[in-house]
Amino acid sequence: MVKKLLHTRMRVNDLAATVKFYQEALGLKLTRQHTSPRGAQLAFLQTPNSDEEIELCQLPNSPSVQVQPDLMHLAFEVADLAAFTVQLEKKGYKLSDGPTATGSGSVIAFIDAPEGYEVELIQRAR
Repeated sequence: MVKKLLHTRMRVNDLAATVKFYQEALGLKLTRQHTSPRGAQLAFLQTPNSDEEIELCQLPNSPSVQVQPDLMHLAFEVADLAAFTVQLEKKGYKLSDGPTATGSGSVIAFIDAPEGYEVELIQRAR
């Protein structure tokens, strides 16, 4: 039996641009960055109020990442989606979908990371 989730790994084409996106748009913190023994460039991002990290990986001499629609996404809770969206736009980022009210009373929206990975933003029902 596993103890807990440690990280989720996503392969990217441009490590620097993707790290910048997650830091600027979502406020994630870069905790460490290094080259693996196999030559992969790795960056780990910490999410607020979570132990889990996001591991970004850029592999040298490998085919370009081609993210398929609806392959996977990360979801983050935000306190106020409207205010968060205003801050995103001030930083030059735009929603790719939403905001949309759900049947549960939550409001969701999406923004795309550089490779096309979807990031879901959720304002939970109050």
